[in-house]
Amino acid sequence: MIAGVKVGVLVFVAAIVQVSMLEPRAAIYGGTVDVLLVTLVCTALVRGSVTGAVAGFAGGLIVDISTLGTLGVTALLLTVAGYWAGRYGETTGRDRPHAVPLAVAVITVLYAIGGLGLYYMLGTDVSAHRALVTTLLPELPLNILIAWPISKLCRALFRPAPPGGPVDRTHEVEIGV
Repeated sequence: MIAGVKVGVLVFVAAIVQVSMLEPRAAIYGGTVDVLLVTLVCTALVRGSVTGAVAGFAGGLIVDISTLGTLGVTALLLTVAGYWAGRYGETTGRDRPHAVPLAVAVITVLYAIGGLGLYYMLGTDVSAHRALVTTLLPELPLNILIAWPISKLCRALFRPAPPGGPVDRTHEVEIGV
């Protein structure tokens, strides 16, 4: 219960910081740091896929409502990103030193590609060059750079459970015939 409140507060603060302080003003070489995405990935790596998906949906919904964008686009993308990060943390070992920067890098690229595809399917005019080159190239190293301090914060707030302990994990389902 306490961990859920901590996740909620952390995601809420990251979403508000992203929308109010970073997106409109803090462009570095055309890209901005995506604090919410990095916070979500780091949280999901520690807490698991279910927590990552729920936190991604909540954070995305906060961003969609506060920016008055197309409702549900960011929520959908961050839900999938949180789930993937959580599954990566559950299956490959979250204590490996390369897990955080690798997850942040891959999910940042997939998030940009997914956003481009989703907006294209919705019929919104989007520039692939702007989304994948002009914005993504400066954003990728910035996200990786802030991943380490945010990961340290998430590990301090949410102590990983010991092996066999309680963690929000999805279990495989077998169908018996």
